[in-house]
Amino acid sequence: MAEDRIRIVREDILSDDYYPLKKVTYAQLRKDGSWQEQQREVYDAASGAAVLLYNRERRTVVLTRQFRLGARLNGSDGFLLEATAGVLDGAPPDERVKLEAREETSYEIEQVTPVMQLFVSPGSLTERIHLFVAEYDPARRCGPGGGKAEEGEDIEVLELDFDDALALIETGGIVDAKTVLLLLHLERKVLGRHEAS
Repeated sequence: MAEDRIRIVREDILSDDYYPLKKVTYAQLRKDGSWQEQQREVYDAASGAAVLLYNRERRTVVLTRQFRLGARLNGSDGFLLEATAGVLDGAPPDERVKLEAREETSYEIEQVTPVMQLFVSPGSLTERIHLFVAEYDPARRCGPGGGKAEEGEDIEVLELDFDDALALIETGGIVDAKTVLLLLHLERKVLGRHEAS
């Protein structure tokens, strides 16, 4: 079993301003039967959930655009097009995405369909993300959206043609991994791609 091959030796907190950044010492049982000790820094980030809203009849999706510091520090302008997402904060993933959809986009959604769960970047993060899709009704929008200003959110809400959103993946206009996966899931399993006539 995998647990028998890894022993956590020590965990030290390096920083705990937002989420804990830990230096973890562990021993791994190698294939040759020897134990090797290693150290890694791991950001103990909270797990989250994301939902891509789509409308089958109109062939549209709802995305958000907001500033992401990590993207900015790595050469982007930092304003990414994304599926609606948020930290679980103890809520079940399917309920969290309904709350986030209302908070960020103002769309009321009743049913969500689970797509997959993924580790975001398991070499350095503990974060797991739960991905969903949900059909939205334009008549069930209860405001402009935009997130919570008190949480620093200043979110732009965009309704895009589905095929235009797929094209943005190819041109580099959508570079957020969860959003790319959800759009490709919709193409493969739900909406398909319209062929140019």
